[in-house]
Amino acid sequence: MPEDVPAGAEQIRAAEVVAALSLATDLAIGVPLEHGLQSALFAMRLCDRLDVDSDAAAQTYYMCLLAYVGCTAGAETAAELFGGEAELTARAAASRFGSQSESLVGIMRALAPPGRSAPVRAVVAARKLPRAGKEFKRLVPEFCEVGEMLSDRLGLSAAVRALFAHSMERWDGKGPVSDARGDQIPLPVRIAHVSRDAAFQRMLGGNEFAAHVIRQRAGGAFDPAIANRLADDAAEILALEPGASVWDDVLAHEPGKQVTLEGEAIDHALAAMGNFADLASRYLIGHSAGVAALATTAGRHCRLDAVDVMTVRRSAFVHDVGRLAVPVLVWQREAPLSPDEWEQVRLHAYHTERVLSRSPFLAGLAPIATAHHERLDGSGYHRGVGAAALSPPARVLAAADAYHAMTEPRPHREALPPDRAAETLGREANAGRLDVDAVAAVLEVAGQRAPRVERPAGLTEREAEVVGLLARGLQTKQVARTLGISVKTADRHIQNAYGKMGVSTRAGAALFAMQHGLAGWGELPMARAGERA
Repeated sequence: MPEDVPAGAEQIRAAEVVAALSLATDLAIGVPLEHGLQSALFAMRLCDRLDVDSDAAAQTYYMCLLAYVGCTAGAETAAELFGGEAELTARAAASRFGSQSESLVGIMRALAPPGRSAPVRAVVAARKLPRAGKEFKRLVPEFCEVGEMLSDRLGLSAAVRALFAHSMERWDGKGPVSDARGDQIPLPVRIAHVSRDAAFQRMLGGNEFAAHVIRQRAGGAFDPAIANRLADDAAEILALEPGASVWDDVLAHEPGKQVTLEGEAIDHALAAMGNFADLASRYLIGHSAGVAALATTAGRHCRLDAVDVMTVRRSAFVHDVGRLAVPVLVWQREAPLSPDEWEQVRLHAYHTERVLSRSPFLAGLAPIATAHHERLDGSGYHRGVGAAALSPPARVLAAADAYHAMTEPRPHREALPPDRAAETLGREANAGRLDVDAVAAVLEVAGQRAPRVERPAGLTEREAEVVGLLARGLQTKQVARTLGISVKTADRHIQNAYGKMGVSTRAGAALFAMQHGLAGWGELPMARAGERA
């Protein structure tokens, strides 16, 4: 367990993390939010009718939620060939479990989307098809391996991990891999395939349409007993309350004993979410983990308490999961972004919030995780809030994310050398956009010399420190004791600072401190008897 995680730290159900990751997967493949959750609910209802034992049902549950967790492994290829995962889903997913001819037609449509004449589209598709076939064969083992590795990091059993080796197989043995067919395919995979396709077909045409398609595919892609059972009972199995979220229902239907994560296991699971997001582009590999490491050390340097350090690290792991809602082609753009593309980028923090907000535990990370592009002067996004709304952990994460991103290559620029990144980060602090103390901490732990920082209103470093403590409610005697100076000296600093800031009250000083990022760091001293902090 990390040294700053206190004993008795929070616990979270693995199902909550996996369900949130399923939401992120929905964003990545371009289906409505909760599509994966709905499929898991359908699968549990189907398991009940098939009288499946609790172990197999639990494996089915997690397989449904994680069915497309390997999708980011092929995100760049999908963008090059099809325009993106969402475009591939829209034009080919409906036929994935169809006959070989149906699947081919779906792929051809995805390779040459509408917008040109039929002859031109046919030529484009024919030209791309050989490469698509070659890339697909390469990506299948990657897709499966990523699923295996992420499921392990999420704290799931070896039995769940083993299912991903069969995730591309079909009942009739005509899938892209043919190691197993029929009853040789694990039962949880067979149920998950039927349930995921039923959810997709329901989305396209309703319950009756889904039942019809699933019945047609019985004996082909699907185990006939499973497919026909769903088709027979489709009205009950696929029933959903219009407009209602299924989050609570899905968590309530977790079979068997609940899997619980705590301490370091939580960090591993949240890091897996970050890895999933970063895998979408070679320019992002390692970003979330790197920001988490930098923010953790900088947080300690800023004297954040142990809980805040833990929170900033965990928030850093998941801060960019919302990137998956933005087409990979936007992140890969070498030219300046269009206004529409820039708006999509600005919204990725909002999408992170959507993924985290359903889980009570993860929702606690959202205020920090989703503020990594906010700035003290209100010029950031996605909310455009100012200093008063940004906590010390949020400020540390923003500075760490900015520095780490600058030292990574991007399609439109090379990675900045550390010294140039430090200069740029210092300018952001001097301009009042990033927190001075957070920037200084990030640069120091990154091995860079912090640039000279100009404090607002001409305050000296000591005066700024005093104002920060006043903003947190300390009285003059407490300020003196905290800084190891005399009460008379502390009072002189206070009066000098008031004059420079143009305020005459503690409330005015506190508001100035919040507006200019001067709120004090670290733990407040305990008040002595008779003192009011």
